[in-house]
This record gives sequence, C-alpha cells and structure tokens, in this order.
Amino acid sequence: MKSARYQLLQLVCFLLMFRAGVLLAQTPSVDAKAQAEVVNKIAALLQDNYVFPDVGAKAGELLQEQLAKGTYTPVTRPQAFAEQLTKDLQSVTHDKHMRVFMAPPPPDKDKKEDPAERELRFLRHDARNNFGFYKLERLSGNVGYLDLRGFSPAEVGGATAIAAMNFLANSDAVIIDLRKNGGGDPSMIQLISSYFFKEHTHLNNLYWRKGDRTDQFWTLPYVPGKSMAETPLYVLTSARTFSGAEEFTNNMKVLKRAKIIGETTGGGANPGGFFPIAAGLGMFIPTGRAVNPVTGTNWEGAGVEPDERVPSADAFNVAYKEALQKIESTSKDQQAKTDAAWALVGVEAQLKPVNPSPEDLQALAGNYGNRHIAVEGGTLYLQLENHRVKLVPMTPDTFAVDGAEAPRLRFTAGGKGGGKLTELYPDGRQNELTRQ
Repeated sequence: MKSARYQLLQLVCFLLMFRAGVLLAQTPSVDAKAQAEVVNKIAALLQDNYVFPDVGAKAGELLQEQLAKGTYTPVTRPQAFAEQLTKDLQSVTHDKHMRVFMAPPPPDKDKKEDPAERELRFLRHDARNNFGFYKLERLSGNVGYLDLRGFSPAEVGGATAIAAMNFLANSDAVIIDLRKNGGGDPSMIQLISSYFFKEHTHLNNLYWRKGDRTDQFWTLPYVPGKSMAETPLYVLTSARTFSGAEEFTNNMKVLKRAKIIGETTGGGANPGGFFPIAAGLGMFIPTGRAVNPVTGTNWEGAGVEPDERVPSADAFNVAYKEALQKIESTSKDQQAKTDAAWALVGVEAQLKPVNPSPEDLQALAGNYGNRHIAVEGGTLYLQLENHRVKLVPMTPDTFAVDGAEAPRLRFTAGGKGGGKLTELYPDGRQNELTRQ
C-alpha cells in the first residue's frame, strides 16, 4: 500500500484537516528568519524535484527576489504567507498542482510514527469516504448512474470499485459523474476503465523526472464481473473536475469511448507528492507529467474540453436525456425502448419545465370516478380516499404523481362539465375516467 502515488491521498488528508481548521489553532506568526528559511527550502526542493527543472529554478528565483525586496515582510500570518507563495509560484509555473499550505506539525522527535499506523490512518479516512464512491443508482429507463468523487488506490478501494461496476453492469447506458471529483490514483482509473473496453487498450502514460522513467497504463486483461464495452457511456464534468478525474475524462474522450458533457475541466495534469518545508508549512510539488499515448500531450493549464458544453448544473439532465434517446433509437429490446420513452418524458420536463396558469389548472379540477382533483395555492392535487398527493406538470396536459413513477395523469378537455382523465403506466396500460 505504500507507494509514491499514495502521496496524493496523503495530500488530500492534509488539506481536509486544514479546511476543518485543525491546523490553524495557535499557529505562531512567520518572522523574517522563518520566511527566508521557507523560501530557500522551496527553491531547493523545486530544483531537485519539479518535473520541469528550468521552470522550477525560475520559480525559486522569483521567490528569492520577492524575499529580498521585502514583499513578504508584512505577510506574517502562515496561511496568508502560504497563499502568497502559491500565487507567486503559479505565476511562473502556471501549474495548478503547485501549492503551499499549512502542514501538520512534525511528529515528536522522541516518538517516531509507525509508517504502518500512518498508512492505516489514511486508509480509515478513505474508507469513511467509501473510496470516492459517493452514490450509485439505477435510473428510470435502466440507466446506471455513478457519482464518483475521488480515485483511491486500487489496492485499497478495488473491492468497492468492483462492486460498483457490477451494480452498473446490466444498465442499458451508464453516466459517470465527475463534477465533484478532484482526482486521485491512476491504478483506480485503470481498474474502472477496464470495464469499458473490449481490447487491451493503452490509456495513458506518466513520465517521472526521478529516474527519467515513464509508467504506462493499459486496461487490465481481466476484471471481475461483466464487461460494459458495448454500453453507451457518458462522463459529466465541471470546472472542479481536476487531476486524475481529468485523466479519466481525457482518456475516454481521446479514445472516443464516452461522450463528455459539462464544463471544461480544471487543468491539472502533473502528479507529484507532498514535501514538508518549515514553519508549519508544506507543499505539493509535481514530480511528473501525463503524456497521452495518442496525442502526445496533456491537459495542463487548458483542461479537457467537453464534447457538449453545458453548465455543470445541467449536465446530468442533458446526459440522461441523450442516454434515453440512444436506448430508444438503438435498442433491439422493445421493453427497453418503452421504458426509455417513458423516462424521457420526465427528463424533458426537467429540462423544459411547464408552468400552467392558475386558470389552466382550475379547468382540470373536478371528480373523475373516485379521483378528486383540486387546486390549492396554485398547485394541482389528487385526492384519493384519505390520501392527497401533489401533481407535478410534465407537459401542458400530463402530470406526474409526486414521488411516484406511475401512474401519470393525462387530462383531455371536453365541453362544459366534460373531460377525461387517463391514468398512464410504463407498460402501456391505460385507465380512462370521465369527469362527472
């Protein structure tokens, strides 16, 4: 479990601790001596570790120039100092992974932390977040949905990933939501991707400065469970989609395996690790870079452009609609077509909401057999014996029963005192009632 890639998970843990405020309590100010120590240590670390040595040297020189000019002198709060250093570093490197931040205090010199215990602590943290697998759902129309918010190392999150992939395996289309995914480990990207390819496929390369080596990532020759190589796949993105999540997105886009829907991603393609500095600060230094085997490039600074650009808030409904349309138009299973068509009406109602006027709603009120339809506060309700439920407009004449997939109610206008209500079901059954 102990690997260079796992350093990214450690960084996530540190940042989460910082955001929770754990590291800010009782932090001393950073005086001139400490500032000089920090700047000189960063310059040395960049010279020895940054994936682009020449750029790292220039970034270090800029910090030393700023220090000499006294730019940092008034910035004595550690968090403000870290933010200023990050801003200055990124002004030269344009590397969004490059960041200085508050770091946990070093362990007691007289008490060395057991590496196994440290790794176990990170594992517990990742397990509490279910290794990034936030939500799984089978949507109406047999579309599988996965809200994935991180890529844990496969050696710790693999069992959860396999269970999730097998949950999705019988779907007629799959949506993977990466809108809140900040990245993670390439081994998990490799595992999940392997379910969506039939042939042994080259996904990505990672070049590392140390050792001047390149790691290749290919789909695995075997995955437990059913392949989804023929299943239509949609990936949702936002400006927050970053790092490893961008790799997954870019791989699928370049290989034309998925349709990418949403916003241009954050633009971070250089992996690396955590380095302690001084004065309670640490930094993330990119020590490698992604190199796509097809394009020979990566998405650093530019992000991954979606195939269909829409606001991230709309990406789910747009992808869901297209998935249902794909199933309805291409499936050879008539029941699958019927189910997709039924679900499609609901999605289109989400994309283009219908807002009937109070007069239109009032025209639908009345008794239809033992179904009583009433208007209250600008909303249509169905009263059935002692149970009253809200009706949600889907089209000008068709309403869904709030919280239920079926039946839907379609109203047909008639003369004075006339009209019909037809209860619609996904399998095509209808129950027609006349207004009394």
